[in-house]
Amino acid sequence: MEITSMKEIALSRRAFLAATTTSTLIAGATRAYAINTASVIPRKLSPNEKLNIASIGVGGMGAGDVKGCSGENIVALCDVDAKQAEESFYRHPDAKKYKDFRKMLEEMDKEIDAVTVSTPDHMHAPAAYMAMHLGKHVRVQKPLTQTIAEARLLAKTAREKGVVNAMGNQGHSGDGIRELCEMVWAGAIGQVKESHTWTNRPIWPQGIADPLPPAPVPESLDWDLWLGPAPVREYGDGYAPFKWRGWWDFGCGAIGDMACHIMDPVFWALKLYEAPSYTVEVVEQEGMSKQTFPNKSVIKYEFPARGDMEAVTVYWYDGGLLPKRPEGVPEDEKLADGDNGSLFIGTDGILTTGTYGGDSRLLPAARMKDYKKPDPTIERIPGENPYLHWINACKNGTVASSDFSYAGPLTEVANMGNVALLAGVGQKLEFDVASMKITNNEAANQYLTKPYRAGWDFMKF
Repeated sequence: MEITSMKEIALSRRAFLAATTTSTLIAGATRAYAINTASVIPRKLSPNEKLNIASIGVGGMGAGDVKGCSGENIVALCDVDAKQAEESFYRHPDAKKYKDFRKMLEEMDKEIDAVTVSTPDHMHAPAAYMAMHLGKHVRVQKPLTQTIAEARLLAKTAREKGVVNAMGNQGHSGDGIRELCEMVWAGAIGQVKESHTWTNRPIWPQGIADPLPPAPVPESLDWDLWLGPAPVREYGDGYAPFKWRGWWDFGCGAIGDMACHIMDPVFWALKLYEAPSYTVEVVEQEGMSKQTFPNKSVIKYEFPARGDMEAVTVYWYDGGLLPKRPEGVPEDEKLADGDNGSLFIGTDGILTTGTYGGDSRLLPAARMKDYKKPDPTIERIPGENPYLHWINACKNGTVASSDFSYAGPLTEVANMGNVALLAGVGQKLEFDVASMKITNNEAANQYLTKPYRAGWDFMKF
């Protein structure tokens, strides 16, 4: 899956600049940071030592990520919005405080072992890429990246730098998703021919045709740093701190927000990571514009046979759209979690699972009465705790749950749904995984990457 040439993936020239073998020049809006990356390797720790962790984005979900790592040494906190960061700043008064992660990584390079990244989606790749280039272990919130090219780049960089890495789709560390995989692999419903995944997202505004009206920038917010690599636009009430998810420049929409959770059981149980190619097309969408994702959509994927698994069709539904209730399942039997979940339609039955792969059960309910779940064959994560699993992996040199070799391809499948939205209804895209190329629609390859604003175009192959 390694990327071999700029031509092969039709990257924007501004997306990834060449750099010397000894340093990466990271040009900020007001200054340049020369970061020496020659022969950087992660610091070796004993299991009894504490990691020195720096966190980028420490409000909202970021505050939860800081708490998840609070048993270690939180040495630095970075956020472009002081108001959003208040709780984390209060809880860790001794941590150094920053607005610009580039400055933080430059000044505290020797003090930091690992970095959490919990920013809006458009900042995931720049922050994680720079941290890994400095030999830092990383944990990045889902979706791993905003584009497919970024996902490949982060997975490649993690391999090359030998850093421990993980994406923050916490359900992947749960017992439930493991039980689901074991049920499917043991043939509980025969060969799976279809799966259907749905979410109640978006729960933020989408379907907006124009930029928001300009408004005064809050005193606590550095708007230019918040924009980062995104095109310059005036601040408007409704971008930050949460509603950015609905805007193409900043987020990944409903499928980007939730597929790394809800489609994770589908991706793992059906071994979609083994598919050498697949197709994706938009069945329907409502309200998409050049500014924002649609209010609702249905996206269809077709994957070929994989090992001992036959070809399968995978459907994604958002905005309140739902799959048809399977024949033979009573109306009073709840599917998955209701608002979020998945169905697996097999040659010998039906299986449903919740948002994070929990409460997996056969349908109709009567089929579960005498069913015995298979003996465990997949490792269980102690305490189902993704933070401790990542922390221990950083210390032991082991592989963390949902590392980039898995999380990258999962994120790509989610992002390919957005590529299909940009290509338009009726455009069935054929994606070759190894070459990272859409083979039947050359123009659609432009959506595998994006341009980066000057000063943020420092990522390289």
